[in-house]
Amino acid sequence: MSRLIQLSQQFKSLRFNAMAEHLESLIRQAEDNELSYLQFASLLVETELGSRDKRRIQLNRKKACFPALKRLDEFDFRFQTTITKKQIQALLDFRFIDERENIVFIGPPGVGKTHLGISIGSKAIDAGYKVWFTSALELIELLEIAEIKGELKKKITTLCKFDLIIIDELGYLPLNKQGMFNLFQFINTLYEYRSVIITTNKDFTSWNDFFIDENVAVPVIDRLIHHSHLFMMGGESYRLKNKLNH
Repeated sequence: MSRLIQLSQQFKSLRFNAMAEHLESLIRQAEDNELSYLQFASLLVETELGSRDKRRIQLNRKKACFPALKRLDEFDFRFQTTITKKQIQALLDFRFIDERENIVFIGPPGVGKTHLGISIGSKAIDAGYKVWFTSALELIELLEIAEIKGELKKKITTLCKFDLIIIDELGYLPLNKQGMFNLFQFINTLYEYRSVIITTNKDFTSWNDFFIDENVAVPVIDRLIHHSHLFMMGGESYRLKNKLNH
């Protein structure tokens, strides 16, 4: 067995898989560039760390459960004039996540709220954060099943492991009483502990329509808008515009 193969297998036994896979080419690169021992060691470590970061990002993107890939550079800010590219770019240092702040996009269907939510979430994953996307309906069903099983607290604790949670289409359908209180418990647990992006077609004055009970609607609104970035989006449907153009 050659020394190269033996060393590669030793790297694999230590789970330095990227080092093992690229060892021969890394040695060649070191020889061609006359790297010092320290520089070569640094090259090995950088290769392994880079590979692990890439795998971690891929795994976190899979766990995010995005319904589709949405890129910020695909968003037409010329059409959606109620919000500027500068405003969104200002969020991409992700201080809002570090400081446990929220983002709320309010506007009619089709104006790009979900697109922006996914785009910001995707960028957050690239920056090393853990993100989870869910529709409000899926979230309510998930919490309801956990509550029936007597595992609501456990489920909420599990979801709180994500740094950023995106709740899409909140307010499209009214909640029943149990769903309303389950959601309140979830939002209450996230408050000042994790960041949330909400997309909704209703402004806060209309939230009684789907929360039914004002005694629940008010504290939920209070927790969401405290330390939050609010964006009121108007205009015609972006999706409809694209359909008509095709």
